[in-house]
Amino acid sequence: MYFKKMIGERCYLSPIDIDDAAKYTEWLNDMDIVQYLSLAHMVISMQSEQEVLKNLSRDHNYGIIENTENRLVGNCGLMDIDHINQTAEAGIFIGDKEFLNRSFGREALSLLIDYSFRYLNLQNIMLRVYSFNERAIKCYGNIGFKTIGTRRNAIRRNLKVHDFIFMDIIPDDFYRSYAPR
Repeated sequence: MYFKKMIGERCYLSPIDIDDAAKYTEWLNDMDIVQYLSLAHMVISMQSEQEVLKNLSRDHNYGIIENTENRLVGNCGLMDIDHINQTAEAGIFIGDKEFLNRSFGREALSLLIDYSFRYLNLQNIMLRVYSFNERAIKCYGNIGFKTIGTRRNAIRRNLKVHDFIFMDIIPDDFYRSYAPR
C-alpha cells in the first residue's frame, strides 16, 4: 500500500514499503540498473534487502510510485541530514526499466528537493554521480544542480577508470531552474 506524501503529475513519493523487498532485490541484482549505483559489486539477498528497507523507512527515503497504476518504479531519499548546517545528500534510482528516460527521475527528485527546502528547512543538498552516467548528469542539471567538484579516477567500472562528479543545489538554483507545479 502506498501513501501520497509528495505528489507530482506523473508520480508521487510514498514512504518505503518493506513488502516491496522482492522488487528492490530484483532491481539491485540487475547489472543494467546497478552499474550506476555503488552496489554493483554486492550480492543483494531478499533478507538483506528487507533489513535495508526497514532501516531506510525510518528516514526521508521514499518509493517512487507511478500515478495511474500505483506502480513502484524506483526510490529516492536523503542521507546524512545535518539540521544544524541545513545540509543533506540525495540519492535516486529508477529500477523499472520501462520508466527510464521518461522524466520520472527528474520529477521524483524535484518533489524531494522541493519538500527538503520547504519542510525540512535544508539550504544545500549534494549528490554524487559517476562521470559515465550522462543521463543522470543532464537530469540533475535540468533541476538546477551545479557541479562543485570532481574526484578523479575514483571508480573502476567495466575495466575503465572514471571520475566521481559532485553536484549540489540551493533553493535559488532550484526555484530558478525548475519551478514545481
